[in-house]
Amino acid sequence: MLTIAHVTHEAVQKIGGIGAVLDGLITARPYREAVGRTILVGPLFSRRGAAADRLGPGGTVLFSSFDGIGGDAVAAGLRDVCGRYGVDIVYGRKPMVAPEGRERVEVEVLLVDVHSIQQAALGLVKFRLFEGFGVASDKFEHVWDFEQYVRLAGPAVDGLKALGVKSSCVVVAHEFMGMPTALLAMLDKEGDFRGVFHAHEAATVRRIVEDHPGQDVAFYNLMRRGRRAGKTVTDYFGDQSDYFKHVLVDAAKHCQCVLAVGPEVVEELKFLSRDFERVDVRLAYNGIPARAITSAEAAASKRRLQDYCQNLLGWRPDYVFTHVARLVRSKGLWRDLMVMEHVDEALRREGKTAVLLVLATETGLPRRHEEIVNLERGWEWPVAHREGYPDLTHGEAAFYAGVQAFNARARSSRTVFINQFGFDRVTCGERMQEEMEFWDIRRGSDAEFGQSIYEPFGIAQLEALSFGAICVISSVCGCAGFVEAAAGERGSLNVIAPDFTKLENDGVSDQALLAMTAAQRERIERHVAERTAAVLMERLPRTPTEKELAIRRGSELAEKMSWDVVARDYFLPGMESALRRGVEVQRV
Repeated sequence: MLTIAHVTHEAVQKIGGIGAVLDGLITARPYREAVGRTILVGPLFSRRGAAADRLGPGGTVLFSSFDGIGGDAVAAGLRDVCGRYGVDIVYGRKPMVAPEGRERVEVEVLLVDVHSIQQAALGLVKFRLFEGFGVASDKFEHVWDFEQYVRLAGPAVDGLKALGVKSSCVVVAHEFMGMPTALLAMLDKEGDFRGVFHAHEAATVRRIVEDHPGQDVAFYNLMRRGRRAGKTVTDYFGDQSDYFKHVLVDAAKHCQCVLAVGPEVVEELKFLSRDFERVDVRLAYNGIPARAITSAEAAASKRRLQDYCQNLLGWRPDYVFTHVARLVRSKGLWRDLMVMEHVDEALRREGKTAVLLVLATETGLPRRHEEIVNLERGWEWPVAHREGYPDLTHGEAAFYAGVQAFNARARSSRTVFINQFGFDRVTCGERMQEEMEFWDIRRGSDAEFGQSIYEPFGIAQLEALSFGAICVISSVCGCAGFVEAAAGERGSLNVIAPDFTKLENDGVSDQALLAMTAAQRERIERHVAERTAAVLMERLPRTPTEKELAIRRGSELAEKMSWDVVARDYFLPGMESALRRGVEVQRV
C-alpha cells in the first residue's frame, strides 16, 4: 500500500494551521483506506523534558539516540544515520484525533535534532540540491528557518530508508519547510520516492500583499492582468530571489505534483513562475468540521455567550458575532469594524443590539489564569486594556485603538477584544461561566467574520458553518472556492463573500495599482463594507424557525466540504498522479 511521509514543522505540536490539516486529512476514512503507512517528519525543536513526552500526549518513543532508548533492527539503522550525519533522532508513534473527535489513528513520527550536524555531510546535501535543482543554500545559511530544513533533508531521507521505506512513497512537503527533504528524496537512487509540494500558501505573495499599501486590492488585480498578459510577479514587484521562502517555493516546480489549497494559490504559483504552467498543479482544498447540532444546542450556546456579554458589559445583546483568528495583518481585522459601523446603524433602526467578540492574540502561549484574573480586577479586562505584558502587545494595542474608536461611536453594539488563546473560564477569567467551552463561541455565534486580505484557505472562517452561523469571508479566501464547488455558482445563504478587490473603474492603470495608497484602498474597503453589512442584516435569522433552517443549510453544506470529501476527491488523486510520474531532474 501507499506510504506517505509528511514533512512539517508541526509533526508534534500545532503551531499554525498545518497541524489541524493533518489531523483532519489523516483521520479521514478514504485516507485510512488508501494509505498503509503514514510518517510525520520534522525537526526536533527541543531536548528538554522527559523522554516519554517528546512525541506529545499519548506518544510512544521507540528510539531516542540521546535518551538511550531502542535496541531492535530499526534502532540500528537509525543509529547509523545519527553517526553519519552527527545528529540525534527520536522515532516513535503518536495518536491523531479527527477535528470532530470521532476518529483516532496512530502514525509514526521521525524527528531530527540538526543543531550539531556534520558539515561534510551537510555540504554534500547542499551540493546535490544545487546540482539537481539550482537551490543555492549558501545564500541563506544565516537564516535559521532556511538552514534547519536543509539540514533536516539528509537525515530525514536516510532515516526513512532505515525505517524500511523504499518504494511507493510520496514525500509531501508541507510548505517551504518540507521542500529540501522532498527534493533530496527525489534524487535518491536507492529508494523510489515521489515529491509533492502541499502549498498551504504562496509565501512570496503573502509578503507582497501584507507589505504593499494597496494589499489585496492592488495585488490581485495586477496578478489577474499579468496572468492574461503572460507576465510574472517579477515584472510588477521585482526580483524575489533574495527571499529564502521564495527560493524553496519556486523549487516546487520540480515536484511530481503540487497541491494548492485554494484557486487563488493555483494562480499565485503560476504568477510566480511560468514554469508552473508545465507542472501538475491541482486543487486540494482543506476540509471543515461537520458537526451535527440541534437548534436547542445552538440556542444554549448562544445563551452562554449572551450571559458572558451581560457579565462584561451589563447588558444582554440580541446578536453575538465572532471572529476567531491569529492577530496578524493578513486577517484584515479592521474590516470587521468597518462592517460593524453600518451594522450598528441598522441595529439602531431595528431597536436591536449586538456584541462582536474578537478572540485573537499575538502571543505564542496562553496568558496564565492568575495573570488574567489580575487583569480582570485591575482594569476590567477584556472590556478595557492597557499596553504592556501581560496585557497588550504592540500589535494588539494597534487593533485595540480601532476597537476603542468604534466603541466610542457605536450606539447599538460593542466590540470586545479578547487577546487570549482559549475560550473557557481557565483562560478567560472569572466573569466567564464555568460551563463555557471553546465550541460555544462557534455553536452560539450568529455570524463569524473572516475578511482576510490574504487567506489561502481559511478553515476557521467556516468552523461555525454547520451551526447555522452566517460566515462573512473575503472573496480571495480559498474556502470561497470550495463553497462554490460544493454549493454551486449561486453559493449559500450562509456564506457572504464580499469582493474587496473589485475596482469601480476598470481603466485603472497598472502603474496606479502599483502606487495605490492605504487611503485609496480604505475607500474601496468602506464601500464594500457598507454593502456587506446590508447583506448580513438581511440574512440574519430573526426567528427560531429561520435559525433552524440556517443550521440545516450550513450542516448540509459542511458535509459536502468534509475531510472525507477532500481526501477522496482532491488529496488522494494528487498522490496517484505523483506516483504515475517519473523523477525528471532538471540539471541547472
